[in-house]
Amino acid sequence: MKLGILRGLVLPAFALAIMASTGLAQEKDIYPESGDAKVTIKNAIAQAAKEHKRVILDFGGNWCGDCRALDKYFHQEPNATMLKNGFILVDVNIGHMDMNVDIAKQYEVPLEKGVPALAVVDADGKLLYSQKKGEFESMRRMDPKSVTEFLEHWKD
Repeated sequence: MKLGILRGLVLPAFALAIMASTGLAQEKDIYPESGDAKVTIKNAIAQAAKEHKRVILDFGGNWCGDCRALDKYFHQEPNATMLKNGFILVDVNIGHMDMNVDIAKQYEVPLEKGVPALAVVDADGKLLYSQKKGEFESMRRMDPKSVTEFLEHWKD
């Protein structure tokens, strides 16, 4: 019985050590687990109006590898500078397709087509664009330049 308990402790510890050495245990959450996404979006639109920017709503989940790839590409140059200068980014957590679904519908984002899914809103809160066909749902296999092209196209 003691051997079983020891295995129960050693194997999880070993797995954690491997995850830490490969960086897997250090991934940050992109999409907030708590908070009111509607309030966050409202505040982002107000900030965008003051700063003459647009708002990008990024619908996704922390479990989503393609969402993580998009976040990585957003924060690489030249995208990071374009994002900072022209947009307010709001990460909207969809959980496991059970959170903020009403917000996705409000911004005409069909989550069933895949995530990440983006919408672009102007400083008045008017919807300018929403992904209808899961355009970035294969982000891990896409060229990072596709994010650059997207930002170029939708900057004010």
